[in-house]
Amino acid sequence: MCRWLAYTGEALQASTVILDAQHSLVAQSLDSPLGAETVNGDGFGFGWYPENADAGAEPTFFRSIEPAWNDQNLRELTRSVRSPLFFSHVRAAAGPPIQQTNCHPFRHGNWLFMHNGFLAEFARVKRDLTFAVDPSLYPTIQGTTDSEVLFHLALTFGLTEDPIGAMGSAIRLVESVGREHGIAFPMQGTVAVSDGVTVWAFRYSSQRRTRTLFHSVDVDILRQMYPDAERLTLFGAHAHLIVSEPLNDLPGVFAEVPESTVVIVDAAGYRHQPFLTESA
Repeated sequence: MCRWLAYTGEALQASTVILDAQHSLVAQSLDSPLGAETVNGDGFGFGWYPENADAGAEPTFFRSIEPAWNDQNLRELTRSVRSPLFFSHVRAAAGPPIQQTNCHPFRHGNWLFMHNGFLAEFARVKRDLTFAVDPSLYPTIQGTTDSEVLFHLALTFGLTEDPIGAMGSAIRLVESVGREHGIAFPMQGTVAVSDGVTVWAFRYSSQRRTRTLFHSVDVDILRQMYPDAERLTLFGAHAHLIVSEPLNDLPGVFAEVPESTVVIVDAAGYRHQPFLTESA
């Protein structure tokens, strides 16, 4: 469906992972070995929090319907921006039209959100799910994707106060409405959200056969494993990446996130928690 990455840690030049890695996100937009679709050329997005910004600062984003591999502005921007936390996403459209407002990430206040996957047979459940969005949030839905509706459902259920609980409630609603319409497996995907300080990354599907998700191993461990890898000098000790698929072929650099798991990444590092492991 799509490919994405989230970075948090010491301020990093964004092109280091979006452009310059062996299997960078831009490379994955053209050739994604682990993706449901090999090519993800239906637009892209890059959202970042300013370096040295106060907690609660609003992120900036750039989105385009151009293929990521063919956009010079993305190259210029990611080589100029240094950020301690950023999201980037390349899209393979699965129905909603190719337009800028349908490109990820989505933003609400100081929050960023992106999704790889789908709400099954969205056209059949769209009305019920959209009408479940809080009326005060409804006007901020700008595009036509299932992903943006999922984001607004999570906001409706209290994402800004309890990200894990709110995402769980939103997905359970998606499953409930979907099954009322005879849809066996309503939810598929990996989701990332951030408030600019912490990143929460979810891997979950109703079928328990979710799109791939990985995170990098701690940099100190990687330096012990690969003492001669000059590229590791580009990353600080607290650098963490969560990705749809690994950015290189080196064994042990990326660990797969288990099914039905949320990964929380903050200054303390990674923590894993079970997510919606009980039957709906």
